[in-house]
Amino acid sequence: MATAGKVIKCRAAVAWEPRKPLVIEEIEVAPPQANEVRIKIVATAVCRSDLYYLLENMHEDGYPTILGHEAAGIVESVGPGVTEFLPGDKVIPLFISQCRECRFCKSPKTNQCEKTCSLVRQEGMPAPDSRFTCKGKKVLPFVGTSTFSEYTVVNQIAVAKIDPAAPLDKVCLLGCGICTGYGAAVNTAKVEPGSTCAVFGLGAVGLAAVMGCKAAGAKRIFAVDINPDKFGKAKVFGATDFVNPKDHDKPISQVLTEMTNGGVDYSLECIGNVDIMRSALESCIPGWGVSVIVGWTDLKDFAARPVQLIAGRTWKGSLFGGFKSKDGVPQMVKAYLDKKVKVDEFITHNMTLDQVNDAIELMKKSKCIRTVLSVSPQ
Repeated sequence: MATAGKVIKCRAAVAWEPRKPLVIEEIEVAPPQANEVRIKIVATAVCRSDLYYLLENMHEDGYPTILGHEAAGIVESVGPGVTEFLPGDKVIPLFISQCRECRFCKSPKTNQCEKTCSLVRQEGMPAPDSRFTCKGKKVLPFVGTSTFSEYTVVNQIAVAKIDPAAPLDKVCLLGCGICTGYGAAVNTAKVEPGSTCAVFGLGAVGLAAVMGCKAAGAKRIFAVDINPDKFGKAKVFGATDFVNPKDHDKPISQVLTEMTNGGVDYSLECIGNVDIMRSALESCIPGWGVSVIVGWTDLKDFAARPVQLIAGRTWKGSLFGGFKSKDGVPQMVKAYLDKKVKVDEFITHNMTLDQVNDAIELMKKSKCIRTVLSVSPQ
């Protein structure tokens, strides 16, 4: 492409400081360096993790930054040493890398990678290398992806090449939320046919968890949320029962235990609330119940009585649904194209990058499942 090897000037939504609206700015994006890929972002979605970093994360040394991590685009150019990608390839950037060389990548037990960009910046950590500048100031990348920009630069170990037939304004959602929820049920909980499940929180991740439970053959799937408007959507993805904690004067774990003769086989917490994590655990049946923490948070400790685990329950966590990213995302794109998983049904709003603050407000007020932002024309 004509822009290869040159600095690209383009538009991006810059977070200059936490808890403030993003600002559409003209930025400069440097050419990719060794093992890097420069990507033209076609579509990106707003995920609750973006809001967490902007509104709740307390580390102010991570600014200015460009948020966004659930996206799809087209390779514009590649740096030295990149052999897996060519300009024109359709790709999805990944917030979890897969180098295929570290002890984690070589283990079938995890989808972690030692080279993944830190998802939480600790005080004193060196600033990550950046290819972005704005008004003469370096702009920091966000989880190695920074997709609220017309162009971004990502290490090749954090990029998945996908089927050229895939619609980018749909499969962008497979860069985070859908894989996170679906995989938590299928890969992490390992839901079994004929089982009973409870999913707490019916945002995109929770609905994807419902879809995963159904795909795994669960007989009964309880959708738990305080917003009854979400129950109709959950039914589309396979929920069989709906429980609103506000309708009961007893703890939700007790309600579910009574409804299932002792507790569900599997529960998935898809909110990021430590109190609900405990409720989800206590909703599981003793002996073999498995509860999975899926909702992202790093603000508070969580707790439970030891007897909950001594009695035979298992409490575990799931990041990106347990998918090894470069392998799993193309597989999920294929499953979508083969009509084996739903994606379009998650999209409630379509906007442009200029409307990113409106999209953030929709999510803050729980008025959407996923809003997809059109960033660049294909």
